[in-house]
Formats: sequence, C-alpha cells, structure tokens
Amino acid sequence: MMFLSIRQLMARKKQSLLILLGIVIGSSAYVAISGMMLGFQTYMLDQLVNNEAHIRISAREEILTIAEMASYPEASHVFWQIPPSGRKDSTRIEYPLGWFKKLDSDKDVAAYSPQVVAQVIFNKNKITRVGRIIGSQYERQIKVTNIENYMKAGTFKAMGNSGNRIIMGTKLMELLGTRLQETILVSTGHGIPQPFKIVGAFETGIKTIDEGTSFISLADAQKLRGTPSEITDIAVKLFDSNWAEEKSTLWKNNARDKVLSWQESSAAILSVFKTQDIVRNSMTISIILVAGFGIYNILSILVNQKRRDIAILRSMGFSPKDIVQLFFNQGMLLGLIGGAIGLILGFIICTIMSHIEVVPGRMSGPGNYMIISFNIFIYIKAFSIAIFTAIISSIIPAMAGGKLEPMQIIRSGDQ
Repeated sequence: MMFLSIRQLMARKKQSLLILLGIVIGSSAYVAISGMMLGFQTYMLDQLVNNEAHIRISAREEILTIAEMASYPEASHVFWQIPPSGRKDSTRIEYPLGWFKKLDSDKDVAAYSPQVVAQVIFNKNKITRVGRIIGSQYERQIKVTNIENYMKAGTFKAMGNSGNRIIMGTKLMELLGTRLQETILVSTGHGIPQPFKIVGAFETGIKTIDEGTSFISLADAQKLRGTPSEITDIAVKLFDSNWAEEKSTLWKNNARDKVLSWQESSAAILSVFKTQDIVRNSMTISIILVAGFGIYNILSILVNQKRRDIAILRSMGFSPKDIVQLFFNQGMLLGLIGGAIGLILGFIICTIMSHIEVVPGRMSGPGNYMIISFNIFIYIKAFSIAIFTAIISSIIPAMAGGKLEPMQIIRSGDQ
C-alpha cells in the first residue's frame, strides 16, 4: 500500500513538490521565529528573575494629608499658605526582625538579603551622574541574585562588609570616565560626599542597570545615609520563582510594609511577551491553514484523477478501508518529509541568526549576538504541526476516495 502511495505522488511531481515546499517553508519559519522570540524572552526572564529579587519587601509609601498633619479643635477653619505634602514616614522597614523570623521559618524561601537602596549622586572630577546604590552583605546578595556571574573585573566579594569600596556597572564607569582602583565621590544629597574606591565592575547587558546601579556594603550604605541599623528593603529568593506572586499576595495581607513580586514589578515586560506569544500562535494557525489547504487540494485532485485506478483496485479486491489508507498515506508522507526538512532548515537559519552581531541591548546578550533559543520543544511542536496538518487535511479526500464504488465509476464514464 505504501508503494502505491509513493508511486501516485511521484506521478504528479510538480504538485507534490509545491505542497512539500509549503510545509517546509511553514515549519522552518515557525522554528526560526519561535527561536528568536523565545530566545529573547528566556534571556529577559533570566535577567528579571535572577538579577533582581523574586520578592522585594520595602517600606510602604504613605503620603501626608492636611487632616493628618495637625488638628486645631479650637479653630473652625485652618488656612495653609503651603499645604503639607510628601511622605508620612522615613523610607525604612519598621520591624525587620519580624520579617527575618518569618523568612527563616518559611520553607519556600531559599535566601534573603537585607538591603539599603538609595538614590545617589556619583562624582568624578567635574562629571556627575545620578544613580542608585544597593547596600548589602555580599555573602547574602550572591545567594539572592546571580550578579556574581556578570563580573567583568574584580570579584563581588571584594566590596567586603565595610571600608568604602564600591562595585559599579561598566557603562556607568564609562560615563564617569573612571577606572578600576580609582576613587569617586558618592552623595545622597544630604551631608558631605564620601569617597569610595572602585574594586569591581559588572555588566548584565541591561542598559538601565549597567548605567545606573552600584553595590556597596550594607554598613557603608547605612553610614552614607546617616541611618545606622536601618534597612530599606529585603530581597527574597524563592526555590520556585513561579510562586512569587502568590506568596507576595499572602504576605501583603498580614504586613504593613510594601511587598512586590517580580511579576508585578515587570508587568509591562510580561505583557510584551504575551503579545509575542499571540503573534507566534497566529503564525502557527496560518501555517496550519496554508499547509492544510495545500494537502487537501492535491489529494482531492488526485482522487478525482485516479477514479479509474480506484475502480481497478476495487475490482481487484481492495476494500474501501484500503483506498482510504492509500490516500491517507500520501498526506502523511508529505507531512513527515516536509516537517523533517523544515526542522533541518529552521535549525540552520537559527544557527546563522545566533552568529549575527547586533547593537548591544537590542535583542542581544552579553556577547552582543542575537539571542536564539534552541529549545527542543520548539522543534517538537513544529514537527507536530506538520503531522497534525497532514492528518486533518488527508482525512476528507481519503474518505471520499474510499466511498467510490467500481460500478459508479464505470457508469459515469470516468477514464
């Protein structure tokens, strides 16, 4: 039966090649576009999940109102020349020990790091730059994020637990015109700027981090802000990052402080990923429709043109089920061969794209090459689409061929 199926396909080589080409192009396009989109998504998710905390606990921001500022029971009216405004309290976690006990006893928490996060002004000679410092204990920080993997010079451990040593992003160092082992001035805007020695440099590939973030020890950050023993944030890492949103919601209900999961803080980026998935799935549907119609058309034409051959086969003892199998095999062969060639072509295209150098920060990783995913599930899905399309598109014409009776064909005068 398979021999007859192949022979009939070879009898109409042009039509068979055209539909095969459609399946190949569809499958390879799906592999290439999915590899590009998922590669970028995987890289960005890795940055979001591993370079920042899964859950960040910080002081809740409460804004002053006139009613809360003061009350004057003896006066019927109070008039303000300048209404009160701003934060109601200082930017600190009021009872960090309570959080430490809670996190130590939570089996879902892998690690946590107390931090002091503050906006600062970096100064080198006449060059100034606004950025952010993260004060932490290095041994805890490397357990919460993978910042240690992005060190370009020095080690993260070099900042120590005190001594006014700083680790900066490479892009920030370029903007300030400074180098390793040089000293810069850092100020919060209140008090005298303090000198810090640059002992390390990192590069994550994310422009906003590399141009505006630096790390110092927790003690140095507290001294810089003039708030000894205070912390502003607690960075938490979970064993499973997917539980961050549910865990943060649970903690919010019993906490005065602000609790934010990485999914909430990155909602805008995740919405872009959803849009990309919609585009990719729409493309999948298009591939199914185009390839499906192609297989259906060629088999339908084949059934009509082979009516005389069907009559001969039926008269030789072939059953309707055998005729269905004959044409169904042809659709399956087109799907199998087209899908396999499409996977190979898609892999070659992905390999070529992975060696394309692009502008840093635009669809590129730390090596400035396009990020491509070679996830095996992309290829499994592409091959499954080709097979599924072939099966669905072959059923109707195959069943139509199986219903033909020899006497009906002879009476109709088909040749």
